[in-house]
Amino acid sequence: MNDSSWGAPQTGPGYWGPADQDRAPAGPAYGQGPSYDQGRAPAGPAYERHAVEETRPMPIVPDMPDVPTGGGDNQDDRGAARLSGPLFRDEAAPQTERPAPPSSQTPQEPMTGAAPQPQPEPQPQPRQKKSAGRDLGAAIGVGVGLGAVIIASLFIVKAVFVGVIAVAVVVGLWELTSRLDERKGIKAPLVPLAVGGAAMVVAGYVRGPEGAWVAMALTALAVLVWRMTEPPEGYLKDVTAGVFAAFYVPFLATFVAMMLTADDGAWRVLTFLILTVVSDTGAYAIGWRFGKHKLAPRISPGKTREGLFGAVLFAMVAGVLCMQFLIDDGTWWQGLVIGACVAASATLGDLGESMIKRDLGIKDMGTLLPGHGGIMDRLDSLLPTAPVVWLLLVLFVGSA
Repeated sequence: MNDSSWGAPQTGPGYWGPADQDRAPAGPAYGQGPSYDQGRAPAGPAYERHAVEETRPMPIVPDMPDVPTGGGDNQDDRGAARLSGPLFRDEAAPQTERPAPPSSQTPQEPMTGAAPQPQPEPQPQPRQKKSAGRDLGAAIGVGVGLGAVIIASLFIVKAVFVGVIAVAVVVGLWELTSRLDERKGIKAPLVPLAVGGAAMVVAGYVRGPEGAWVAMALTALAVLVWRMTEPPEGYLKDVTAGVFAAFYVPFLATFVAMMLTADDGAWRVLTFLILTVVSDTGAYAIGWRFGKHKLAPRISPGKTREGLFGAVLFAMVAGVLCMQFLIDDGTWWQGLVIGACVAASATLGDLGESMIKRDLGIKDMGTLLPGHGGIMDRLDSLLPTAPVVWLLLVLFVGSA
């Protein structure tokens, strides 16, 4: 402290003057404590100025100009100290630092600019539906190649076409039994199934329905005996799956070979193939364009009622044309009946294999055919349609 303050005037801000002597509180802070000389007089303006300077509460008192000019009681001094303390600043901070309008407007500006962006998002969804998750180019190429092999073998040498059916049956049995073993641990014996399946197709072509039934019974017996060479655990499920596979793949395929035995057998088989393919194509085309109502969402979510209508429409039109121009003694109304029945059986066959694949937890039975999956993924609608077309053609135009 500067020594000149002892001789300063007795009035001024921050000092106690003579008029305020009655306000000075008594206590140790004003000369009664041990830090002061016992012989000195505690009263006097100079001493009071010195004590007030040492006990000034805060340097922020000059920020409050109303304190010196206010009332002279102690309550005003306490109020000034309370308003200039930290409590007053904490209460005033939310009022002075509150960013009301700017913070609420800043996030709204990019939102208004980004609002039109989500509109083009639904456009890529139909594109995924077009390809159905497959390579369309590879699927078309493989389909054309298979069609060329079938047509060539069908109209050149019928026996070669029977061999094509037998090979398809054996490959289909291998795919089915492999997936059963991988996903369910079911070991259906492949050797008796493959030998019996090929024999079943040949027997159906040579001996007709009687030969097909006899070969089917012998194949089932061979499955039962073959499985006896292994431990008995799982015997029942293995032989049950084996008998099912024998009926599902080779026995149903035998009806294609039996259609071939007629005089116009090649045209009957061609009609059967055309109607099945057209039915699948109509279901895909109409379902892709207009499909909204699910046909069997728990089995095959991609199939719709509109697709089924397209399958029936396309197959009936193709049936009229095939019966009128390809089948001897065929009529247009027979084509309508055959087309409707083919659409129903092909759809049920597709749903049946979809149920099997869902139970196994797989998408395709194999990967042999690019863009298609496996052989069984192409035989799913053909196998149940073969006995339907064979029976209707026998009823309409005979078996000769």
